Amino acid sequence: MKTNSQANVLVTNADLSAIRQLLLDLFVRLAYKEGDFVLSSGQRSNYYINGKQVTLTAEGALAIGRLLLSMLPEDTQSVAGLTLGADPIVTAVSVVSAYENRPIPALIVRKEAKGHGTRAYLEGPTLPSGAKVVVLEDVVTTGKSAMLAVERLRAAGYAVEQVIALVDRKQGGAEFYCSQGLKFQALFSIEEIRQRYAQIELER
Repeated sequence: MKTNSQANVLVTNADLSAIRQLLLDLFVRLAYKEGDFVLSSGQRSNYYINGKQVTLTAEGALAIGRLLLSMLPEDTQSVAGLTLGADPIVTAVSVVSAYENRPIPALIVRKEAKGHGTRAYLEGPTLPSGAKVVVLEDVVTTGKSAMLAVERLRAAGYAVEQVIALVDRKQGGAEFYCSQGLKFQALFSIEEIRQRYAQIELER
């Protein structure tokens, strides 16, 4: 087991394939649980992934920032996501982008309009009309959560053509995005996480 300091050095200096493996292990060790759960979609599941257990760690955020930044189209003008799950993800990507001399601002999409002031759905810098925004998500099940972010961003005049997730549960989200004309990518499939979990359990 790597110490936190060893993990941080790896995420800072390693190539993307090594960082991806480290992030996979973080998801297996910290975020993935087996049992009886009810998901936000209302579906029951024999496993649950709490992405915030990884996205809110220092090494997890740094790994996510580096990996997702490498997946963004060159013309990306902003990253955005629906609060709360996507908040640390878009922030991580934005911070890493500054270090990579490719500064990309982050937007946070509210589920409900702000109850005071501007009463806006979006938090973050105002972008030019038609700015190209990529929506980020932690775990995709049906795809409806990130789609709400897409709709809010488009209503604000931004161009959204792609969704990138950390984990795809393979329960219809990818197909839903395709039906909406959106490109979809995920860092990990649920099969990969479950296989790694089983491998680690056998090694104990």
